Amino acid sequence: MALPPQPPPAGARDPVTPEHWASRPPSPAQPLLKQEAKEEEEGEETGIQGAWGTSTPEQRRRGFGEAAQPADSAEEGQAKAGGAAAARSGSPAGGAGGGGEGWQRLLAWLQRRQPQCCPCAAPLPRSAAHCCHGGTKMAALAYNLGKREINHYFSVRSAKVLALVAVLLLAACHLASRRYRGNDSCEYLLSSGRFLGEKVWQPHSCMMHKYKISEAKNCLVDKHIAFIGDSRIRQLFYSFVKIINPQFKEEGNKHENIPFEDKIASVKVDFLWHPEVNGSMKQCIKVWTEDSIAKPHVIVAGAATWSIKIHNGSSEALSQYKMNITSIAPLLEKLAKTSDVYWVLQDPVYEDLLSENRKMITNEKIDAYNEAAVSILNSSTRNSKSNVKMFSVSKLIAQETIMESLDGLHLPESSRETSAMILMNVYCNKILKPVDGSCCQPRPPLTLIQKLAACFFTLSITGYLIFYIIHRNAQRKNKPCTDLESGEEKKNIINTPVSSLEILLQSFCKLGLIMAYFYMCDRANLFMKENKFYTHSSFFIPIIYILVLGVFYNENTKETKVLNREQTDEWKGWMQLVILIYHISGASTFLPVYMHIRVLVAAYLFQTGYGHFSYFWIKGDFGIHRVCQVLFRLNFLVVVLCIVMDRPYQFYYFVPLVTVWFMVIYITLALWPQIIQKKANGNCFWHFGLLLKLGFLLLFICFLAYSQGAFEKIFSLWPLSKCFELKGNVYEWWFRWRLDRYVVFHGMLFAFIYLALQKRQVLSEGKGEPLFSNKISNFLLFISVVSFLTYSIWASSCKNKAECNELHPSVSVVQILAFILIRNIPGYARSVYSSFFAWFGKISLEVLVSQRSKP
Repeated sequence: MALPPQPPPAGARDPVTPEHWASRPPSPAQPLLKQEAKEEEEGEETGIQGAWGTSTPEQRRRGFGEAAQPADSAEEGQAKAGGAAAARSGSPAGGAGGGGEGWQRLLAWLQRRQPQCCPCAAPLPRSAAHCCHGGTKMAALAYNLGKREINHYFSVRSAKVLALVAVLLLAACHLASRRYRGNDSCEYLLSSGRFLGEKVWQPHSCMMHKYKISEAKNCLVDKHIAFIGDSRIRQLFYSFVKIINPQFKEEGNKHENIPFEDKIASVKVDFLWHPEVNGSMKQCIKVWTEDSIAKPHVIVAGAATWSIKIHNGSSEALSQYKMNITSIAPLLEKLAKTSDVYWVLQDPVYEDLLSENRKMITNEKIDAYNEAAVSILNSSTRNSKSNVKMFSVSKLIAQETIMESLDGLHLPESSRETSAMILMNVYCNKILKPVDGSCCQPRPPLTLIQKLAACFFTLSITGYLIFYIIHRNAQRKNKPCTDLESGEEKKNIINTPVSSLEILLQSFCKLGLIMAYFYMCDRANLFMKENKFYTHSSFFIPIIYILVLGVFYNENTKETKVLNREQTDEWKGWMQLVILIYHISGASTFLPVYMHIRVLVAAYLFQTGYGHFSYFWIKGDFGIHRVCQVLFRLNFLVVVLCIVMDRPYQFYYFVPLVTVWFMVIYITLALWPQIIQKKANGNCFWHFGLLLKLGFLLLFICFLAYSQGAFEKIFSLWPLSKCFELKGNVYEWWFRWRLDRYVVFHGMLFAFIYLALQKRQVLSEGKGEPLFSNKISNFLLFISVVSFLTYSIWASSCKNKAECNELHPSVSVVQILAFILIRNIPGYARSVYSSFFAWFGKISLEVLVSQRSKP
């Protein structure tokens, strides 16, 4: 039996008694405690079920009692309280908090109360809903009030304000950095950077594209590139040629000229052996200045180590080097006016590995030669910046990798490949303009349609500001005035109606600001950019973080049907957050993560098939209004982005994908005979008719999947080609469509089976009830868990993406169905959802499109 509370000492002031509390300012905790006290009193007087359960007054005083089960009053009360809190705070979880003082008084008051039965903070199984004590009651109320406290300070509104402040601060910092360090990303690419991990080179503030063979040939068509210098330049030549032709072998006499030519692509790359900066090198460069036909488009030159070696590192050799490079500097400057000329500074050596005949080549000597080259070449023009570009980034690369050298002088192959790829980015980025290659890529000029869009949004913002100023002046006139006779304040009642034009201008104003932010991030050079580099921590730590937030913000569902609205919003929300983290962290390089993300994309398409089929099957609304409504909802943001960002429609491939699948679903169900649920209930024959329609749809999908030519002919027709071509062909579109070709059909079939079972009352979808009988539910749960884990094991054991992608369309539905059954068979799991994830689920399409807007 609980002991009565000890009386306070004489003269002591009890700050938490109800009498003292009533004399203080009201606290947000008071309504909760007043409701509790009122319900307890009603329970004692009537002997019926109160807020804490059904029991006698004596049992409640002793801490006993049975929790209410059938009426679910505690759960409903919690849901109502959460909903009211959500309305006040605007947060996804709901709840407005109180002050810290009220929170402390509540805890102190609860500690002094006698133990009683309490409602749990979340729905519990029936076996756990029996007797509880005062500690559990205090914990439940503390959890609810703590949740309110957090939501009071962290709501959707406050999150938006924090995000806006962060964006403004980042923009200011990046702008200041650009003004201080310059805005030439080519200079950053050639002179600065760091390694991400072991082999990924990251230039300062820009992204470097990894060129494929076809891209390199397309960029260098009809071009002539010349490498002139010593053995280090020869290594760079080999690495550069291997980007164009990986089968090119390093063979032949190393101390002579080496030619390379790809006649199909009309690409010519030459290496000219000139190990010293002397008259021989000068004569070669002079011929190029006199003969415009033989002049290369790109010249890469550099030499110094042979001069150090031959002259044993003498100071006279350094003086001669300065004289020779001074004589060729005007020639290089003349070539740089019409060609790209790069002078490669000498890389450091690893002195411990140098052979005896190279011991005189020290890093101190190399630094002296580099300083001489930089000072002379940069001062070759008096009044302007030199056009000869210093290729100094190889020094930084060598400092990290020279220890892996075989002889202490020549760089390992991975370092040479990085330097060659930097050269390719310097020359080709401004030609091909790759999405993930922002280095050396100038800001694209505004097109006519972009200028018109900017004018439209500017006028919309101006119009809204005019309306805002007018309303603000009207509100000032409506301020309360003091009546001189009575001394009371009276209001001038002037209701200014809000016109539909003002609402429209406000919407366009918001859209214009959002598009301006998109443009600054993606098309302008305001923000620094960085290549993606995957690590397990960069992917899984944010996943754990959002999982904790999702579990914390949980609410009761309004309905407990399978895949109800709250549950599907939750599903789409956490999927989009995971996909966002996947794109930011570059996790596509890790095959198990890639395969599971492919399942999430398939699950979104599964919901497309499930949702649209359910609507047409139940409503039977095949009108043009419904079609236009869905097409507008899917495509409005993407069309605006295509205009503002100057991107093709297929660039945002997921929206064309769901748009086409919606039209496929609509045409399949709208074609004669139109079979809907109302018609099928009268005659089971119509069910077979619908299954026959779905069978023909499956055959059509298989035909297109295994007939690439027919698929490309269909979507290459005008005007479809304008929507689905990317880089001049529809192969990318065919690949995306084929990757998830069956999952929409699976979603339609699942919706048909589920709605048929629901109509025949085979499913138990009551609150807290399992979906089937206990035996069947347990069996299906076991099969679902095993199937879910089996798919994950298979995805983790795949050898390459091509093999996995070939099987993915047929097996992705296994994990999707397993998740649906695990999420919906237990009644308690079907009765709750995460409001945090559901909030993101309501804007899931916008979140996905925004990810595609940036590289």
